[in-house]
Amino acid sequence: MKFKRIFLMTLISTLLASAGLAFAQFKKPEDAIKYRQSALTVMANSFGKIGAVVKGEAPFNKDEVAKNAAVVATLSTLPWQAFGPGTEGGNALPAVWTDNAKFKSASEKMQLAVVDLNKAAQSGDLENIKKAFGAAGASCKGCHDDFKKK
Repeated sequence: MKFKRIFLMTLISTLLASAGLAFAQFKKPEDAIKYRQSALTVMANSFGKIGAVVKGEAPFNKDEVAKNAAVVATLSTLPWQAFGPGTEGGNALPAVWTDNAKFKSASEKMQLAVVDLNKAAQSGDLENIKKAFGAAGASCKGCHDDFKKK
């Protein structure tokens, strides 16, 4: 029992320290902007490859779709640490910071939709992939509509 409590306390301390370091890792706001734009660009590239399959513009290769969906799912967790206070700018609208609760909710919705896309892609069922892709795309669009410069 004592071991579990020590383990839990260590885990909580590590997570709290990591959260604080996420914002501290950027020496300049420009570094945060580059980081989040890079993560989102790579994510969009892999998402676009799945989109080409879904639209019938590229042949369905279940292994390639699964690989790209895994990349999207992994990267979907990265950009958010680079939207902290003092990192305003880039393609992000001021609403990211002034309505941060809505932005956070939108980012969480997207991440959940991408997890579903990844599950569908790993199954290899093209019809499920198409449905999950549509939901993930809608969540991306919603965030872009509200929080990204046109």
